[in-house]
Amino acid sequence: MTDVLVVGAGPTGLVLACDLARRGIAVRIVDRSPVPPRTSRAKGPNPRSLEILDDLGVAEAVLAAGSAPLPMLKYRDRAPVAQADPWAGSAPSPDAAYDRAWLVAQWRLEEILRARLAGYGVRVELGREVVGLTQSPDAPGTQSPDAPAEAEAGARAEDGARAGAGAEDGAGADAEASRVVVAFAEDRRGEGAVLRARYVVGCDGAHSSVRKLLGIGFEGTTREDQVMVCGDVELAEDALDRGLWHQWFDEDGAVMLCPIPGTRTGWWFQAGPERDGRGRPLAPTADGFRRLLAHHTGLPGQALTRAELLSTYRVNVRMADRFRAGRVFLAGDAAHVHAIAGGLGMNTGIQDAFNLGWKLGEVLAGRADPELLDTYEEERLPVAARTLDLTSERLRATLEAIRRPGGGLDSAITADTTGLGVGYRWSSLAADRTHPDAGAHPDAHTHPATVTDPTGVTHPDARTRPGATHPTGAPLTPDEGPQPGDRAPDAPCTEAATGAGTRLHRVFAGPRTTVLGFGPGSAAVLDEVAATYGGTGVRTCRVYAADEGRGENRAGEQSQEQGEEQSADRHEGRTGAAAWPPGCAVIDAEGHAAAAYGTGASARAQASAGGAASGARTGTIVVVRPDHHVGLRVPADDARSVREYLRRLHGTGHSAARPPERSSERSPDRFPDMVDAVRKG
Repeated sequence: MTDVLVVGAGPTGLVLACDLARRGIAVRIVDRSPVPPRTSRAKGPNPRSLEILDDLGVAEAVLAAGSAPLPMLKYRDRAPVAQADPWAGSAPSPDAAYDRAWLVAQWRLEEILRARLAGYGVRVELGREVVGLTQSPDAPGTQSPDAPAEAEAGARAEDGARAGAGAEDGAGADAEASRVVVAFAEDRRGEGAVLRARYVVGCDGAHSSVRKLLGIGFEGTTREDQVMVCGDVELAEDALDRGLWHQWFDEDGAVMLCPIPGTRTGWWFQAGPERDGRGRPLAPTADGFRRLLAHHTGLPGQALTRAELLSTYRVNVRMADRFRAGRVFLAGDAAHVHAIAGGLGMNTGIQDAFNLGWKLGEVLAGRADPELLDTYEEERLPVAARTLDLTSERLRATLEAIRRPGGGLDSAITADTTGLGVGYRWSSLAADRTHPDAGAHPDAHTHPATVTDPTGVTHPDARTRPGATHPTGAPLTPDEGPQPGDRAPDAPCTEAATGAGTRLHRVFAGPRTTVLGFGPGSAAVLDEVAATYGGTGVRTCRVYAADEGRGENRAGEQSQEQGEEQSADRHEGRTGAAAWPPGCAVIDAEGHAAAAYGTGASARAQASAGGAASGARTGTIVVVRPDHHVGLRVPADDARSVREYLRRLHGTGHSAARPPERSSERSPDRFPDMVDAVRKG
């Protein structure tokens, strides 16, 4: 028995497993491949994914293993005709530390994530193929007709044997019956296996066994006329300048060669395929790559000394009808596949995982109602649909550009491909519903009640919600900072206790919701939150203006000793619940936080409206979800809204009566403080 079974050990599955493991959730992750899967397609995380990897504590390793994106040198008829650097005008900003994607081999990224996961005592179980899924009656959804009968029989027998033990381990017989029975194919020894899990997440790619067993449709198109061959190759030293991404686009085909970071002679090879006499694409081979290289680049074929991980890519645009069936979820390519332009396939999956992980964690810890899990599909399905539109449009733009000399892959890169603008203003978790964009999915102005993907498939209005009135009745305007549902901006600031430099995203890091308090009027709400939720999934952070007196520490702020421990945790690279105390305080020395969250303008407006009396209450409360999205933004005297919002995400704090929905499988003893903090919630 386990809390969550993750099927598929690519970036999506590994990010989800890491996020769950650091929360003290009993998680297992399996992959059908007998060895760690390798692929050469994804070239690295975009800025939003880098923020997520930073939260998980692996961004530094990823940056060290990769390189910044390279300028692109475009050729025509073997001669260089243009050079472009799509990132030349970008730079990190106060509200976004990462301004560009990062080049790193997908297999290297997976190695880093596996190592992080192993630090929590969880390892990928290889060679395990899921062949059956059967859900218990309390989990409405598609039952697998192919699940072996002995799997359910074995589970019933195990249920009977454990029924008396349920009270001892705190789960109870009813909770024990709430599970998914997962059957695995026979291994090399001829032995099958059955596992029971509270929840299952299929992260097993475009050909997902989990999705097929659920009977979920995967509508869309595959373009047989848009084909590319791919592989990792080695070229003779000095064959090409490794400081450039070389792109040959000719009327009869193309070759693209990008250096693989961390290697001396490795390159990503992508090309239009060779074709037979009838125009059909041929399967990729090392000799075929040599012929393509010589034909388009003028380099001798022998310059290509090795080729591996060969594959054929066809433009595939598809999306699952739904992302959930009962206790089983889909994420990443199992839920949606995109055109390769813009590099959003892997990144959208990583962001799926980050959205789902904290919600599963809160429900399994017993702090949130299971209905919180409904918001995963509510939020991520419209994003996937919008991403299908975006990548298809970028592919069209790129194919048009390369018809002309000087056109290249830079046409696929826009501000939209950074992922920093993705938000959920239409979500039921976006508490301020009075903003004009609230209640509508990303294409609100053209599809107010449905999601239509690029293949023409229209999805029902489950992805949208009607507008609602905010408890304060005071809508926010765009110049007042991020709206509920938006990504929470970053900002450089200083730890009040230690004087060390930090950033708001470092404050947010770890498996907790963060309540930011701006202005003197926020102290009372922060005190209440700290007293109610301290140590149970919520942290508070007082953001002081540079000229604001701090006085004595309040209950919601850290002590000097806590600040020193926090700095040590950051220095040693630890993240998670143990890395930050329940409350902290930072100084907005340069005003970047106030500018990013619009609190300076709000404070001035409140003060001018009420004079000195209003000044005593001046302040703003911003609730930031564990996935770095704003959940609530209200004046500091609206404690009721803060109380109600946190109750939905985290129960009633220390007085929560809901029993945790947990298995008897123990989390790693290596992190006792984190595990205890979660379980005592």
